Amino acid sequence: MAFLDNSGDIILDAVLTDTGRHRLAMGDGSFRITKFALGDDEINYGLYDKNNASGSAYYDLNILQTPVLEAFTNNTSLMKSKLISVPRTNLLYLPILKVNTLMPATQMYSNTESYLVLVDNDTEGKYSNEAGVLTGENPGGSAKNFIRVDQGLDTTDLPPTFPLDADLVETQYIVEIDNRFAQLYTPEGNGTAKVSFIDDDQIASYYLSFNIETQYVKTTPNALKTDDDGGADNAIDGPRGTILEFKLKASIDLNSSTFLFTQLGDEVKYDLGKGCQNFYYIDSIIRISGATTGYRIDIPVRFLKWKEATTGC
Repeated sequence: MAFLDNSGDIILDAVLTDTGRHRLAMGDGSFRITKFALGDDEINYGLYDKNNASGSAYYDLNILQTPVLEAFTNNTSLMKSKLISVPRTNLLYLPILKVNTLMPATQMYSNTESYLVLVDNDTEGKYSNEAGVLTGENPGGSAKNFIRVDQGLDTTDLPPTFPLDADLVETQYIVEIDNRFAQLYTPEGNGTAKVSFIDDDQIASYYLSFNIETQYVKTTPNALKTDDDGGADNAIDGPRGTILEFKLKASIDLNSSTFLFTQLGDEVKYDLGKGCQNFYYIDSIIRISGATTGYRIDIPVRFLKWKEATTGC
């Protein structure tokens, strides 16, 4: 929803979720507003000017005058930065989620600053152990690369050995991905995750809980809570919470056809270790939200399908 300033009167512009519209259309009295979310996507807090010569009343004037977006219905674009309520007043730092690109197996592909996902066997045949490349046709077996997200307090003011308070540790993650492109796969490469919900935009949501989906959500090993991480570093500088790890299994649509690539993507040249090749590609994101803190990040991914050998990479 959004608040629009209309010459003195405040107008509340509310947009219902897919479930809310469904219940409203039923007309049986089941429609009740029980939950809502607030966001501040439009606000740039860097505009706060505590040195304004006109006094404290003007410190946040630029922020208050920032136009507010009108509400819109696309849930994949709406409210990327949700506000959260923290009852405690003694916190100097809030926990975050951070993509771990420190290990060879979790690095992004350097030329795109995203993860490349190879969608079929022909495409995987043009690849030779490049960092940031995931084998989407065969994510199990000898495939080593995967995606990892670390959680905790990203500050050097507190040591990694300092215990993170229980109410700041993420115990459940919500992973959203376009179901037309891929499914979540275990980091050990032995099966796909169970989809919790697929909305009308074909966005699949996976709810991964600590102590339940243990292949995906893990505690930080004791060895990783020290400054000497033995080559398996953690992206969080301070106290550390849980770790989320997963691979991707390419969808049958991307594996068996070029239709979505020609409708939604384009072509690009890469040398993935076996000569210059021309690929179809589709760019997408994987959105990860922490159910405890509400912190959210987007991870860029590029799906590749081999087209032909070429020159001039």
